[in-house]
Amino acid sequence: MTSLDKPTTTTKDQKQQENDAKAVTEAALFEAFGGVRGMVETVLPGLLFVSIFTVNKDLHISAIAALAVSLLLVAVRLIRRDTVKHAFSGVFGVAFGVVFAMMTGNAKDFYLPGMLYTLGLAVAYIATTIAGVPLIGLILGPVFKENLSWRTRNPGRKKAYAKASWAWGLILLAKCAILFPLYWWADTAQLGWVLVALKIPPFLLAVYLTWVFLAKAPAPIDVFAEMEAQEQAEKERERTAERFGEAMEPLVDETVQSVADGPAKHRKP
Repeated sequence: MTSLDKPTTTTKDQKQQENDAKAVTEAALFEAFGGVRGMVETVLPGLLFVSIFTVNKDLHISAIAALAVSLLLVAVRLIRRDTVKHAFSGVFGVAFGVVFAMMTGNAKDFYLPGMLYTLGLAVAYIATTIAGVPLIGLILGPVFKENLSWRTRNPGRKKAYAKASWAWGLILLAKCAILFPLYWWADTAQLGWVLVALKIPPFLLAVYLTWVFLAKAPAPIDVFAEMEAQEQAEKERERTAERFGEAMEPLVDETVQSVADGPAKHRKP
């Protein structure tokens, strides 16, 4: 191999590592946020509610239909034995909206719990980032098998998590800045259609920015692999000690026997 070949090989290796890091990050984000199916499960109940309400203006029918489709999505996941956390979160969100709207009699209140949740989540992203524990790191750390190792052992990754959390917080705040004025000024149908339209694009933008930041960050430290390695090393030390003890046992017995026989050899007949 000539000297000119080495940089090419190194460059190929670096590109392969970058591609692998991007693929791992993409898979982790899909797992954490539910992927395409999770987005559909998030949008469908609200879309059904606003569609029915736009046609017949009946709060009860619209709310029951939204809740029913949420429960159906959970049932499908249970039957298929898939992860149900995203579907369950959708059911709880829809259920809170239904209860709130039924209590107040105002159809717009179906959306209010979700809007308040979005606002609280935006504040949480920003506040945790300022506190030095960015929320996106707490969410994705277990997915990447690094837990909280990025806080003290991987500063480059902590910086990437901070950037991603800022992105999530500001994007969600911008979404709230659009929705809350509409809650006061627009009618239920207008608010509902705008909310449905804003479900996916801000989410995709935040996920994309997270992917960009993490793909360029240092690789995560697999703390689970480290723990397994430590356990294996401990077991190996124990096996070595046992083998050493077994090897030394005959010598110890011989030494003890020699000591015991010593007085007998010097004893006068």
